[in-house]
Amino acid sequence: MAQQPIVQLRNLTKIIRGKKLIDSLNLDLYAGQITGFLGPNGAGKTTTIRMMTGLMHPTEGEVLIEGQSLKEHYEEAISKIGVIVENPEMYKYMSGYKNLLHFARMHQHVNKERIDEVVHQVGLEKRIHEKVSTYSLGMRQRLGLAQALLHRPKFLILDEPTNGLDPAGIREFRTYLRKIAAEDGVSVFVSSHLLSEMELMCDRIAIIQNGQLIDIREVHDEVETIYYVEAEPLAKVQEVIEKLQIEFMTKAKGLELHIQKEQVPQLISQLVAQQVNIFVVQPQQKTLEEQFLEMTGGGQIAETHTK
Repeated sequence: MAQQPIVQLRNLTKIIRGKKLIDSLNLDLYAGQITGFLGPNGAGKTTTIRMMTGLMHPTEGEVLIEGQSLKEHYEEAISKIGVIVENPEMYKYMSGYKNLLHFARMHQHVNKERIDEVVHQVGLEKRIHEKVSTYSLGMRQRLGLAQALLHRPKFLILDEPTNGLDPAGIREFRTYLRKIAAEDGVSVFVSSHLLSEMELMCDRIAIIQNGQLIDIREVHDEVETIYYVEAEPLAKVQEVIEKLQIEFMTKAKGLELHIQKEQVPQLISQLVAQQVNIFVVQPQQKTLEEQFLEMTGGGQIAETHTK
């Protein structure tokens, strides 16, 4: 990617009481991109996020926000970060608008026009002047998102942002998040246990295990090209496949082929020439859950599906 990263983790390491919790972690995060952060319980996700938000100092290495070190230029760097950790805490006896007005006072250059802008952005115009105590969990999440975006952060960190939301609320939150990343060019970093949701929300995934970053991949990249084929007679199908030197294995009523997309037309032509009846030729792609479990050796994770 040609563009400069908004966030750079450089050899980030954390040692506590002689135990290395994070081991030389390097990661670049880009504008307009949603990056998921996955790992088994105890892998080091929370420790990494604490160092990225300045709540914990690294033993070695550094966090750079637009080239500024969080350690050396804390105020400038932290001003470019917005954070939501699980369910945002708000003053429930106050209206949503007054909550935002209160948070706005903590930042320079956040005026009432900017408050109105983020309220519109997260779709809370109709309820913003009502007390937070009357809000649903999904609305409180949206208000938390508005609060995190008030000061126009370049980098947004979300730790388990969809906890407690129903499927409709999760989908709604995902939609707003993708809109913000695309329209405002915000780099979004999401840590969650909901693998199916991460697959829908994120552009790429960073996987951590035992404090080490073990893989970074685009969410919709295929790890390997596999096609499922159902055709008869099976003996003739296997004869054609072996002639083309395609690796295969028997599965259900058909065959699973390890084949490049470009080879598929040739395969079909050969099968037709042999008067084979073709019923199914379908690409197979491993889910994020399957990929995660393969990479981590079945490492424990709290949940792998939406509630």
